[in-house]
Amino acid sequence: MANEKIQDSLTLDDARRVIDAAVAKAEEIGQPQDVAVVDAGGNLKAHVRMDTANIGSIHIAINKAYTSIAFQTQTKDLNDITRPTGDLFGLSDAHGGRLVVFAGGIPLVRDGRIVGAIGVSTGTVEQDQEVAEAGAAAF
Repeated sequence: MANEKIQDSLTLDDARRVIDAAVAKAEEIGQPQDVAVVDAGGNLKAHVRMDTANIGSIHIAINKAYTSIAFQTQTKDLNDITRPTGDLFGLSDAHGGRLVVFAGGIPLVRDGRIVGAIGVSTGTVEQDQEVAEAGAAAF
């Protein structure tokens, strides 16, 4: 039963397009990844764990996407300010430890509004960021 009163911030087709582009980049660089897409509320819309990607990275990918939407920024931009000498040291312990403050989470923007986010994990932080950028570019 469809509910016409509900309007999602991004569609399943949007999420699949983002994931497909991220997976293609991960395959290109030879690094299997966990890729997650969340909606504007930080709720999981779609997730893929590529063959041999780390099981432990499932929640990290989801949480990178959540962090990106929660703070309306790329997770890489939180790295320096959350170090022991940074203004937001300890932020990664907030939200029950759900926040991830290193590269791989990027907001998804439509018409100047953040409507979701992608999170990628399993590779190096550089690989995670590269794959997330490819997914976000497809949005």
